[in-house]
This record gives sequence, structure tokens and C-alpha cells, in this order.
Amino acid sequence: MIEINLVPDIKLALMRAQKARSFVIMICSIVSIAAFSIVGLLVLYIFSAQLIRSGIADKTITTENDTLTKVQDLSKILTLQNQLTKVSQLNNDKKIDSRIFNLLDNIIPPSPNSVSVSNVSVDADTNTISIDGQAINGYPALEIFKKTIIGAKVKYLDSDKKEQSVDLASNVMTKDVSYGEDSSGKKVLRFTAIFNYAKETFAVNSKNASVVIAIDGNVTDSYRGVPRSIFTDRAKDITAGSN
Repeated sequence: MIEINLVPDIKLALMRAQKARSFVIMICSIVSIAAFSIVGLLVLYIFSAQLIRSGIADKTITTENDTLTKVQDLSKILTLQNQLTKVSQLNNDKKIDSRIFNLLDNIIPPSPNSVSVSNVSVDADTNTISIDGQAINGYPALEIFKKTIIGAKVKYLDSDKKEQSVDLASNVMTKDVSYGEDSSGKKVLRFTAIFNYAKETFAVNSKNASVVIAIDGNVTDSYRGVPRSIFTDRAKDITAGSN
């Protein structure tokens, strides 16, 4: 049997193109329907399921709030808990101010250039120490006192129990330098020494911290008691006619 194709090639190509277009349109329709379905589900979730969940959460919050308000002395309990959370930080930030006595014991030069102290103030906010002192030996004693402070070291054990050393002071300066008379009538040089101290000096994390001065290759005993002789009354102004 002989078959003769009477359809032209161009007609066949057109038919194929129409079939391809129909297939693409069908796929696009399916994708569009799926996309609209997903969008619809999302909208339904947002405006229904979410509202339901939000309502349940609000109800839970109200219930728990009512339960808390019935707790006796709730405000005191919360205040105490808040303070307890800060105990560790406060402990790390506290200063061991008693080390000031060790500091004074080691920076006071020996006689004849010794210095008598009438007032000491420590400013923890600016890490500054101010010392009001007087010296019978005048300016030489003051200069030695300054050099002693500059040469002082703070030795301590770090968290690994290793010995560390830092300079005690920086920005050492003196002010209000003038002559006066002490309580016994002797002529003395009055002054105020000010310097910034290393934070390790009074830090609670600096274990066994002490201020030491090297003298002839030896280190002064950092655990001696503070001699009372370094403290005295502030010298008064020289009155007219005094020598």
C-alpha cells in the first residue's frame, strides 16, 4: 500500500509550534495555579493561624502575670536577684585600699631625706594618689622622694600565679611647694606630690601585690609594718619675723 503525504512541510512545522505553545501555556497555568495556592495558604496562615497563636500567647502571658502578681514580696525578690547577678562584677572591681600603707612604707626615703606625711588621698576614678608631705632637708629630700616614686615597682602574682612587675607611678608631679614651720618650730619644705598609680596596685586580682624599691641591689621588705614616724601634723605658715 502506498501512502502519499499531501500536507506541506510548512503546515507540519506550524502544527508542531502550536502543540509546543499549548504545552508551554499548560505548564505556565499549572505553575501559576500552584503559586496562587501557596500565596493563598500563606495569607490564610498569617490572618488566621498567626492570630490564633497570638491569642494563645497573650492568654498565657496574662495567666503568668496574674500568677506572678500573687507572689508575696515579688519586688524584693527581683531586686535581690538583680543584685546577686552583680556580685561577681563588684568583687572583681573592688580595690584593696589597705595596700596604701605598704606603698607609703616603701616610697618614704630614709633619713636624712625622710618625708613626713600629713595627708594621703586615693582617687579610684582617675587612678591618682595625692600626698601632702614635708621634709626637713628641703628640696634635696623632695627630689629624692620624687625619684623614689618614679623608681617604685608593683610586684604581684597573676591568675596563673606567675610573678609580674609594673611601674607604680606615671605623671609624677609636685605642687604647692613652700617653706613652713612644723609643730616643733623647725623649718620644713611643704609640698603635695601627685601621680597616677598602676591599676594593679590595688586590684583584687593582683595577688600578693606589694610596692618594692631597689636599694643597692636589694629589694626592701614589702611586708614591714608602717612606721608611725612618717605621719605628722601639717606644717604651719612661717610667721613674720621668723628665721
